[in-house]
Amino acid sequence: MTASPFAQQFRASPDLLAQSLDAGGDRVLVARMAEADYAKASFLDQRILTQDRPCQWFGWEELEAASGRLPATAQHIFHIGHVGSTLIARLLGELPGVFALREPALLRGLAELQRVRGRPESPWSPERLDERIGIALGWLSRTYRPQQHALIKATSFVSDLAPAILAQGEKALFLYVRPESYLATILAGEASIQELGALSGTRLLRLHARIEAEPWRLWNLSLGERAALGWACEMSALEQAAGAAATGQVLWLDFDEFLTRPAEALAACAAHFGQPLGEEQAAALTGGPIMTRYSKAPEHAYSPQLRRDVIAQAAREQAGEIGRGRQWLADAARDFPLIARALDRVARGEY
Repeated sequence: MTASPFAQQFRASPDLLAQSLDAGGDRVLVARMAEADYAKASFLDQRILTQDRPCQWFGWEELEAASGRLPATAQHIFHIGHVGSTLIARLLGELPGVFALREPALLRGLAELQRVRGRPESPWSPERLDERIGIALGWLSRTYRPQQHALIKATSFVSDLAPAILAQGEKALFLYVRPESYLATILAGEASIQELGALSGTRLLRLHARIEAEPWRLWNLSLGERAALGWACEMSALEQAAGAAATGQVLWLDFDEFLTRPAEALAACAAHFGQPLGEEQAAALTGGPIMTRYSKAPEHAYSPQLRRDVIAQAAREQAGEIGRGRQWLADAARDFPLIARALDRVARGEY
């Protein structure tokens, strides 16, 4: 049977993006994109759904039948949030062999289902969830040219899917910073503090599920302790995923270390993903305009020095809350080995 024109186009090109999931309706929103749209977008979420972008809902099974089982060959960047993941994805996306996708909403929807995996309220069985994660990764692995490899920069909480994604066999970069840098970054600005308020409850649920205990109550945690909770939640997700990864499958990178020697670090990331990047090209990329703009909103100027200044100011002004957060982490590490392993990893330095 000849495939329909839609099925042929969907299989052949990322021009039709499986953008987001409606789990209750068991359907997927497909949005029409161009290669330039991917290069421009910092987030492949609702922010790309402008009035002039053609979109259409398809039943999951209908889209699955049209696409067939595409190979899940995408590589990934997982991270703890506010650690330069968008910047590094943009830099790597400049390489001819990389097709970068930043924060696809489809994976966010699947990560939300992962949190209710096996529970009575889950719309999918665990087996169906695992199967559909692989199918979705196939959809997101399509590229514009045969020599390209898809590189997905995930949203931080999508790290809950990292074990299932790494089971596909492809490589990943794990980005983090030390707790003191993370706490100062989060407490430095109004927007990140608001984000902290929005995410802390879910992070506590995720962390409690991961450590299989419920020792903390959100209402008892100060602002600095909630920021520490965020670090512990996202770092323990990466730590747990690393425990199931094959040797050499994961490269850990401290973003603060990246900023001290960006050309060398970028070359190491490219090599990890099997992408050639010479010293001169790495220096040109890390010395170019991408490093001088705010990666999530390139219309705004930004720089490593500005980041250092903001963190230093927050370290002074929020010293009390940062101290409370660091003490919370120390206490948590004494009781829970997974958090202790995460702290030990950053103390050793992985890159």
